[in-house]
Amino acid sequence: MSATAMAEMKEAPDFSRDADRWQAVIGRDRRGDRAFYYSVATTGVYCRPSCGARLPRRENVAFHATTGDAERAGFRPCKRCRPDEADRQAVAVAQACRLIEQAETPPSLAELADAVGVSRFHFHRFFKAATGVTPKAYADADRARRMRIALDERDTVTEAIYDAGFNSNGRFYAAAPGRLGMTPTRFRSGGGGETVRFAIGQTSLGAILVAATDKGIVAIQFADDPDALLRDLQDRFPKARLVGGDAEFERLVARVVGSVENPSTGLDLPLDVRGTAFQQRVWQALREIPAGTTASYSDVAQRLGAPKAVRAVAGACAANDIAVAIPCHRVVRNDGALSGYRWGVERKKSLLDREAAA
Repeated sequence: MSATAMAEMKEAPDFSRDADRWQAVIGRDRRGDRAFYYSVATTGVYCRPSCGARLPRRENVAFHATTGDAERAGFRPCKRCRPDEADRQAVAVAQACRLIEQAETPPSLAELADAVGVSRFHFHRFFKAATGVTPKAYADADRARRMRIALDERDTVTEAIYDAGFNSNGRFYAAAPGRLGMTPTRFRSGGGGETVRFAIGQTSLGAILVAATDKGIVAIQFADDPDALLRDLQDRFPKARLVGGDAEFERLVARVVGSVENPSTGLDLPLDVRGTAFQQRVWQALREIPAGTTASYSDVAQRLGAPKAVRAVAGACAANDIAVAIPCHRVVRNDGALSGYRWGVERKKSLLDREAAA
């Protein structure tokens, strides 16, 4: 990411103050769209901040959190920027998500677009803007969810195949590794047959566990109690073969510890990342935030092309199992506050302080 882009991310206002909102209106700043709306007393309409209409006088302008607030105050939507269209799109996205989740087999893009009454191109664009993923990726993630439930509940893999909406064994088995992180049989057995190497080291921030499959790192986690780290790993892979690290693996752990103590050494490791399509997009975006800098949850959502997905971004950060290598500690609130961190806010502050110093 360029220095200019990072500066823009760090300076992005959160639009909590009227002064910031008015500056967004003056600059027709698209970052304010859906964050708030403004109405004009002399025209009786309300607009998005990015509206290209003639700039009103400040004394005639009021701000509203939602389109509903603006309309209850007696204003009608602008015909130029159509601020109410976003709400209609949100309803359409929710309807499409329900159709995907309730369908026996994933609906096509054309079927979804027809169901909500818009063109395929328009639907694809605003669905991705709202959810952060394409309709196909959303359907794939939903099918993965069904796959996990079916494998847990059904007596045989064959029954699970049809419960998850697959029409053939071949398609199910081809999709399983990418969506489950392992074969269906291993998933049903709690990771049985999978080998996970691990080691627990010590840093100035507490105990640290590093675990990996033959594909890459699956976990880097902090704790005050080393035994808690091991119990968590056992809960995650209850039937996997857990193997203590050999000398080579210990060297890898030493690299991780070294990166925690001195971030300037960097940490570029192969990762075995397991999550939904959207989570993986968020985690990749986190890896692109340079050390020594931060971004807000809103910034990350904007970068993904899904400005409304702030809560989903926060959820993906909370679900991250790979500390430091996927640097969720670099994501802060819009006001710069540290917010939460899975391994403790004090650790988050320490990691940021060390990166800034480095």
